[in-house]
Amino acid sequence: MNDLLVAGTAKTPLISFKVDQGLLEISGRSIPENSIEFYESVYNWIEEYSKQPKPVTVIKIQLEYFNTSSSKCVLDIFRKLELLQKSGKSEVKVMWMYEEEDEDMMEAGDDYKAIVNLSFEIQQIKV
Repeated sequence: MNDLLVAGTAKTPLISFKVDQGLLEISGRSIPENSIEFYESVYNWIEEYSKQPKPVTVIKIQLEYFNTSSSKCVLDIFRKLELLQKSGKSEVKVMWMYEEEDEDMMEAGDDYKAIVNLSFEIQQIKV
């Protein structure tokens, strides 16, 4: 299985999924024209990764802004990772990073933490 690397743009986040490390990173802005289409490669990669995951999978998300349709896509990513964890093949840990004083992103992390059944760490970062 290959790593997944999608370069970030002004409207789409950087996506870096490294198989050897079990590390999934999403960072930047997520306001694509068609969120479902943009995140389709991510969904497919997670499904393939789930066949032979690392014992621990970490997803690190550091978004500075995302639109409503992207927020649904992020939730879908978490749901797929919940299924992976429920399978017993991998322990999934979420690291939700937000810039200090960005209460909206902190609250978004809190909302996801309340919705999904994953180990969730919300961490403030200094800019």
